[in-house]
Amino acid sequence: MTLASLLFSSEFADDCGVVVAGSVVTTRAELEIHADEIADELREVGVVAGNAVAVSMANGSSLVAALFGVWRAGAVYVPMNPLLTHTECERLLDAAQPAAILFGATEPQHDPRQRWTVTMRPGARVYSSDVALVQFTSGTTGSPKPVQLGHDSVLSLIDGVLASLRPNPETKRRRMHNLVPVSLSLWAGIYQILFSFRVGSPVVLMERFEPVEFARLIAKYEIRSVVLPPAAMVLLVEEQTVASLEPLKYVRSITAPLSPFQAKRFMVKFGIAVLNSYGQTELGGEVVGWTAADAREFTEKKLGAVGKPHRGVEVAVIGNDAKLLPVDEIGELVVRTDATASTAAHVELRERTTADGWFRTGDIAKIDSEGFVWIEGRMSTSINRGGFKFTPEEIEEVLRAEGSVVDVAVVGRPDARLGEVPWAFVVMRNGEILNVNNLEYACREHLAPYKVPVEFRQVEQLPRNEVGKVLKSELSKEEL
Repeated sequence: MTLASLLFSSEFADDCGVVVAGSVVTTRAELEIHADEIADELREVGVVAGNAVAVSMANGSSLVAALFGVWRAGAVYVPMNPLLTHTECERLLDAAQPAAILFGATEPQHDPRQRWTVTMRPGARVYSSDVALVQFTSGTTGSPKPVQLGHDSVLSLIDGVLASLRPNPETKRRRMHNLVPVSLSLWAGIYQILFSFRVGSPVVLMERFEPVEFARLIAKYEIRSVVLPPAAMVLLVEEQTVASLEPLKYVRSITAPLSPFQAKRFMVKFGIAVLNSYGQTELGGEVVGWTAADAREFTEKKLGAVGKPHRGVEVAVIGNDAKLLPVDEIGELVVRTDATASTAAHVELRERTTADGWFRTGDIAKIDSEGFVWIEGRMSTSINRGGFKFTPEEIEEVLRAEGSVVDVAVVGRPDARLGEVPWAFVVMRNGEILNVNNLEYACREHLAPYKVPVEFRQVEQLPRNEVGKVLKSELSKEEL
């Protein structure tokens, strides 16, 4: 079974509207015809099974058709954000080595069925038949890296999430639309399309996230559950013209770490349960998350945890000696699934996979006695100040609690005497001027002295990628 089957052998009736983009509704039959046209053209220009096809198109039904059309041609899908510069595109193309590039020739708001052009590219790589797509990591601490995701492993992860969210699969539910508020050039967006088609839900696409339009779509389609990056939740809280998101009941946090402070702000303003989650591109998607039942029982007690592992997922924490640690001890989070146990489709990641199938995530975490996973930070961003190791996140959480602070990021900077010291980059509310004494006092009140930043820098905004993750590698390059 390939991911293409989610469209071509789906439970949707031919006349069922499966993609809504703006005012245009595309039926399943129309989407299938469109996907087959793309597949036929790819074959005609010389794309063969195992070749990769890079796709650069704006959100719309044609992009969804391209996704399935590439798979229909037996090829590997490589998403490319149309906002990338030429240099950025070339870097990704050199890494993925596609046989062809499919460019959108029109914008969806002007032509709901976008036209496209196909350009062949020399030096194509031939991938294994199980590889569905090549997705790039976020690149927050370095250059984005290509990750191969398999048809079977992605389907297995989706079904594992469904098993956690729907304990009784026989229960009949009303078919509801799924609002996709992120770019389909991101794995988070593609995953939502696949997840929706797996459960038989039509998708509503946003060309780009905008708080007022998001609230309008929630109300129009009576959406009860949705996914949102933390950055979008912050925008909704800050948007004064959006006072309600009814009838929304649950928001699932995706793509980036969600701080307990921001989760609380969102829940207080809208009265909506926030279901945290955890996954990595390298793992194929979400592997840990909250359920609605968890939220009813543990919201206050476990606020800040990313949830419990889904069906078919094992998690553990290891120490510096790579041995498993007991409950509540902090170390590196490792994950084991059917996909990680076999590294055939993850050649680039073999060095991070142990002989017995544990994948080293690079995240610092602990697992409590009730099975909840708590992410403490990234090993690559932890700070070592004269032998004292700590994570930037605990400093950021203290600073976010200050009423004048809108956003903050803490990074380690080189120091001749101590090796590394923390710097804080702070965005202030409503043009206020940063008061170093106030922020330093707050840190000293709640943190050990060695965790207090040696420098507080006010910035207009933090550098972020397209899903809202702070690019700390950019802050690390700021002039001293």
